[in-house]
Amino acid sequence: MMKKKLGLLSLSAFVLTLAACQSNGSDNADSSDNGANDSTVGESGEASGVVEFDTVMSNDEAAIEGGVLKYAIVSSSPFQGVFSPEFYEDAYDAELMGFSHEQLFSVDENFMLSQDGMATFEFDQEARTIAITLREDLKWSDGEPLTTEDVLFSYEVIGSPEYEGVRYGADFANIVGMEEYHNGEADTISGITITDDRNITIEYIEVNPSILQSGGGIWGYPMPKHQLGEVAIKDMAASSEIRSNPVSAGPFRVKSITPGESVEYEANEYYWKGAPKLDGVVAEVVAPETVVSEMQNGNYDVAKMPTDQYDTYKDFENVTLLGRQELAYTYLGFKLGSWQDGKNVSNPDAKMGDVELRKAMAYAIDNNAIATEFYQGLRENAKAMIPPVFGEFVNEEIEGFYYDPELAASILDDAGYEDTDGDGFRETPEGEELVINFASMAGGATAEPIAQYYIQEWQSIGLNVQLATGRLIEFQAFYDMLEADDAQIDIYQAAWGTGHDPNPTGLYGETAAFNYVRYVNEENEAILAKINSEASFDPEFKFEAFREWQQHMFDNVPVIPTLWRSEVQAVNNRVKNYEITYGSTDGWEVVELTSETAY
Repeated sequence: MMKKKLGLLSLSAFVLTLAACQSNGSDNADSSDNGANDSTVGESGEASGVVEFDTVMSNDEAAIEGGVLKYAIVSSSPFQGVFSPEFYEDAYDAELMGFSHEQLFSVDENFMLSQDGMATFEFDQEARTIAITLREDLKWSDGEPLTTEDVLFSYEVIGSPEYEGVRYGADFANIVGMEEYHNGEADTISGITITDDRNITIEYIEVNPSILQSGGGIWGYPMPKHQLGEVAIKDMAASSEIRSNPVSAGPFRVKSITPGESVEYEANEYYWKGAPKLDGVVAEVVAPETVVSEMQNGNYDVAKMPTDQYDTYKDFENVTLLGRQELAYTYLGFKLGSWQDGKNVSNPDAKMGDVELRKAMAYAIDNNAIATEFYQGLRENAKAMIPPVFGEFVNEEIEGFYYDPELAASILDDAGYEDTDGDGFRETPEGEELVINFASMAGGATAEPIAQYYIQEWQSIGLNVQLATGRLIEFQAFYDMLEADDAQIDIYQAAWGTGHDPNPTGLYGETAAFNYVRYVNEENEAILAKINSEASFDPEFKFEAFREWQQHMFDNVPVIPTLWRSEVQAVNNRVKNYEITYGSTDGWEVVELTSETAY
C-alpha cells in the first residue's frame, strides 16, 4: 500500500499495497509431508493451532538448462497493468512487477536496508543525509545505462505538481526543497544532489530510524528517464511505455502482455547479477475457484493459494507448500471524513463518528470464530495493527476486541442508541433512523458468508447494517469507491500490507492518501510525530511510541483489526531454488526447473 512504498527484495518481497481480503473456511488442518507442520507449541506446552511451513523449496534433482516457469496470479479480477512502482496501486500489479522490477537496496532478515543490492548507501544522522552509490555498469533491460539521473527522475515525477498517483506523502515532503518543488515554487529539488553518474545525495528535514527500514524514508526505485523523460507526467500511468513496453531493472523483462490476463517475460541479459537461469516466465490470471485443480494438474509451477481451500490441496503430492506470516492484517474500517486538497479531513458529523458505536460493533463480532471456522490455522485473531512478525514493535498488553455481544449492547444502551419505533433496530441518540452500509469485496468461496456473518452479528445487537450496493463489490471497483469516499460506504472490510516498515504514518497520517478511513486526530498526529522523530533512534523510545500508537488506535477505534494472516504458496516439485524467506538476497534469478514439464 500496500500501500506504503514497497520493495522487491527477494522472490516475494514486493509487498502488498492493496490486499484483498480473501476469507477462508473449513475445519482444522491435518499434518502432511509436503512442507506444512500442524502447529507450534507455546510455553504452556499447548498447541497454538497455527500451521507452520518451510520457506525454502528443497529439491535435490538436477536442473535442466533454461525452461519457462508458469506462475498463477490468483485473482477474481483482471490485473490493471500499471507496470511502474511510481504509479501502481494494487497487489496484482506488484506481484507481476516482482519478475521485472527491482529496487536499489537489499534488505536483511529484520527488514533493514543492507548493502547487497544494486546500490550501497552511507547514512549521516548529524547531517541528515543519505549518500547513495550505484554499482558500476548498471543497465536497464533495454541495455541503456542506469544512472543517478534515473534515481533523481523518480523523485521528480512523484514530487511533481502534475503527479496524480498515490506515492507522494510525508516521506517525500521530508526531503529538503521537495515541498517547494511540489507546490510549483521551484524547478528543482534542492535537497537532492548528483555528484556523478553513480553518486547521489539526499538531504532530509528530519531523520528517524524508518529511514533505514525497507519501505521507510528512502524511495528505492529508479525510473528510466531515457524512456519516459518526454512523456507528460499526467499521462505516464496510461502510457504505452508503462502499460505495454515497460523498461525495468529486474531479472526478467516484459516480452508481451495480454491486458488484464497474462504477461510473458524473457530473461534480462543486462541484469546486474547476470542473466537468470530460466529462459522466461509466463504469469497468468487464474480464478481462486480453479487454481487448486490447476496446481493439482501441473498446469502452473507457483501460486499463492486461497486459504479458504486449504483442506483441498494440503495433501497434494506434486507440490510443496511454502508459507510465512504475512506483513499484513485484515481490518474493518469506518469512514470518518474525506480527502480534500491533498489531506484527510475529518467530518465531526460522520455517521460512524461516535467512538462508542464503533466499540460496540467491535465487541459484537467473534474473530476467533472466524479464524477457526474459515481458516485452518492460517490466520489468527488480530489484537492490534502491527503484525507479530515485527516483535518488539507489538504492544502485547492490548487484549484486543473479543466477542461479547452483551457488552456491545450495553455500550449502545449507555450511549443512547435505542429502538424508539419498535422495528427491532436502534435509532441514533437524537432519535433519527440509523442505517449502516457495509462494503466487502467479492472473491473466494467464503467472502459472502463472512460478510453475512458480520451483518448478522451487528443486527443481533440492534444495528440496521446492510450490504452496501446490495452485493459484494469487485476488487478494483471496491478500492475506487474507497478512494472516492463514496457515500454508499460507512464501514468496509479490507486488508493492509504493511510492507517491511511497521511505521503507520503512510496509512493513518493526516496527509496519507491511503488513510481510507480519513481518520484525523491531534493525539494520533502527535504520536506519529514521536515515531518519526530523531528521538526514535533510541530503541526504547521507538518501541514505546509504537506501543502508544497501537493503544491509541485501540481506544479510538477508527479501524477494527480482525485477523493476522499467513500466506501459503504451492510450488510444483520440478521447481528448484525457490525461497520466500524474509531477508533472502536470492530472487527469481536463481530459480531453476528440473523437468521440461510440471509434475
